[in-house]
Amino acid sequence: MALSRKPHVLVVGGSDSSGGAGIGRDIGTISALGVRTCIAVTAVTVQTHEAVLESHHLPPGLVADQMRAALQANKVAAIKIGMLATEQIIAAVAAVLRENRQIPAVLDPVLASSSGGPLLEADAIGTLTRDLMPLCRLVTPNLVELAVLAGSRPAVDDCEMLRQGQRLLDAGSQALLIKGGHATGPRSTDILVRPRQQPIRFDASRLAGSMRGTGCMLASAIAAHLANGTSLEDTVRKGKLFVFESFQKIEAA
Repeated sequence: MALSRKPHVLVVGGSDSSGGAGIGRDIGTISALGVRTCIAVTAVTVQTHEAVLESHHLPPGLVADQMRAALQANKVAAIKIGMLATEQIIAAVAAVLRENRQIPAVLDPVLASSSGGPLLEADAIGTLTRDLMPLCRLVTPNLVELAVLAGSRPAVDDCEMLRQGQRLLDAGSQALLIKGGHATGPRSTDILVRPRQQPIRFDASRLAGSMRGTGCMLASAIAAHLANGTSLEDTVRKGKLFVFESFQKIEAA
């Protein structure tokens, strides 16, 4: 079919019944940027905008089979990974990435919901950092996620943030976009760090209020631009602008 030959982003993640985050938010974002999607569901959650009520994990083999079928059916030009839930699912996803190293993957390391409910088993962190993150073209942690992944307390300044990022680069990560949305001040600054390169800062005004799913949106927007062959630095710049403008429209509505 002609549609299968157009560039697709394979979205790997969990569902969110509220529609605020998860694969629903991913698909909406990627489609808004003119790129097609295919999916592999890792978990089904029962969520409102305030709480995670239930979470049911799919068998790891089924997750891997979904990914392989999507890759066979479509011209997948990028992979966006969100909620993984368990150590076994992480291992299954990593196995498929190793079979498809030519396809850039963007990992949004979903550890908990916006309301604080855990979405990744605590004993899976080591598998995530050791076996999956080095296979991804970009990992997009916020400050809380960065600290957990680095085994530290949340960074209190840029120097500590960059030290934590360097620890993950030393462990094999290819690139990190450290998101500053959980920081304070009138500006929100994300920092792109890569081995043996100077950090690149992406700065924007901090918008008032809060919106669920911004991490999903940013990683998905970056994956969509990667699927179109955009350079990593430009994908981050365009992705951040997309999220900022989307948030502005919601606030103005």
